[in-house]
Amino acid sequence: MSDAAATLRIADLRRACSMLLDAAESRFGPDIPLSPLSVDHYWNIDLRAAFEMVPQPELAIDCGQSSDDLAELAGIVQRGREGVLSLWHDIEHVNGLLRLLAYLDLPDTREAPGN
Repeated sequence: MSDAAATLRIADLRRACSMLLDAAESRFGPDIPLSPLSVDHYWNIDLRAAFEMVPQPELAIDCGQSSDDLAELAGIVQRGREGVLSLWHDIEHVNGLLRLLAYLDLPDTREAPGN
């Protein structure tokens, strides 16, 4: 991997996230009611285990919860830019919601709005 390919540019990530969220809004609308979708719990692998490539990753699997992710998202938004952010914690919750959007977009997810 070249040095340029091995550099995470926050501006590129921000632009890609904006493009993807615009596409999700176009597909699903500005609000997605989650209660009727039965998508509250999901499998999650511990962040450290995922990147340190532990020998038994199945031991690092736990359960995430979309409703908890939504509550944390509301807290992040309420704190605003001046509030204290915990990158590892807050990004994990946002990631749970982004993965939920990806799941809802799968071709065989019949419950998803817009499918």
